[in-house]
Amino acid sequence: MELGLFLMPLHRPDSFHADTYDQDLNLMEVADDLGYTESWIGEHFTMPWENMPSPELFVARALGVTSRMKFGIGVSLLHMHHPAHVALRIAQLDHLARGRLYFGIGSGSGTEWNKEIFGVDTAREDIHSQMMEAVSVIQQFWAGKPFHHKGTFYDTGIPEPKGDTLFDYHMIPFQKPHPPIAVAGSSPSSGTLSVVGEKGWIPMSTCFLHEMHLPSHRDVVVKGASKANLEAPRSKWRISREIYVAENGEEARKEALEGPMGQFFQDYWIPLLGSGGGLEGLKLDPNMATEKITPEYMLENLWIVGDPDECANRLRKLHGDVGGFGTLLALCHDWGDMTPKWHRSLELLSKEVLPALSDLD
Repeated sequence: MELGLFLMPLHRPDSFHADTYDQDLNLMEVADDLGYTESWIGEHFTMPWENMPSPELFVARALGVTSRMKFGIGVSLLHMHHPAHVALRIAQLDHLARGRLYFGIGSGSGTEWNKEIFGVDTAREDIHSQMMEAVSVIQQFWAGKPFHHKGTFYDTGIPEPKGDTLFDYHMIPFQKPHPPIAVAGSSPSSGTLSVVGEKGWIPMSTCFLHEMHLPSHRDVVVKGASKANLEAPRSKWRISREIYVAENGEEARKEALEGPMGQFFQDYWIPLLGSGGGLEGLKLDPNMATEKITPEYMLENLWIVGDPDECANRLRKLHGDVGGFGTLLALCHDWGDMTPKWHRSLELLSKEVLPALSDLD
């Protein structure tokens, strides 16, 4: 099992952006030194709690404070961008990263603000089709050969060379044929993950899903892979969880509830997801009232919180329940004055919890 991070990011809306970016960059440096293998950076245009309109810009800066860690765009909302622009800037970033890059894609739910600002209705039934057409076009650009695509959503391509050496298409990725592509699933039996299996991409399961639903993600990926006669190695599977480790289990639980894990869940996730059904995947019983999904419920049933032994036991059970997976992604919070404790948690996870699981396949 490898360790990584998922950086939404999460910060209070009244935080000063420049300070939050410095804080997150420091986190990348700390995690890189601890041996975390990757970090996925979210894309959010109009969400004050998740101040990351351009994960590519953050990744470009973070490459300079790390030496080993890979970075994932998690995810690029393809319906918000022209595929030619995405192809060009991701290819350039792949060169800046010298291959330390993953490319996550999504069709994201977005917000009404996005609709008003960009004129894109993410509630359209064909939004997934647009994502698939966009990524197909992006891959054609990355091949670097002349083509013309005229589809449902895009009319674009690389023109034939005209003999003028001043102008030509030249920006193909560092990695061949391109950075590995990933897609995240947040609902039980997520249909989006079927295409992951069919294409041989990286499957990701978000933390907004109880672990009892995670085997359904694996099933969907495997069925998709079987259609294309492909393997679906478990080592590709990323699972994101909320994790906090401290030397003392009781202190860990107290700090999780009273710190940003509990505060952000109460102040942000419940208002954001509660009205749209986004909390349904967290329920042990589908008939339970949504009001019962509280920080205390999350601590008891979903979060991985405790001392190193307790967290190792929880992760061992998770690994067994889902049949194995490749990388555990810890969700990141803004810990404020408790940041040293958060960094200590990452150290304990890396230096004590993970070695205790070294026998897992």
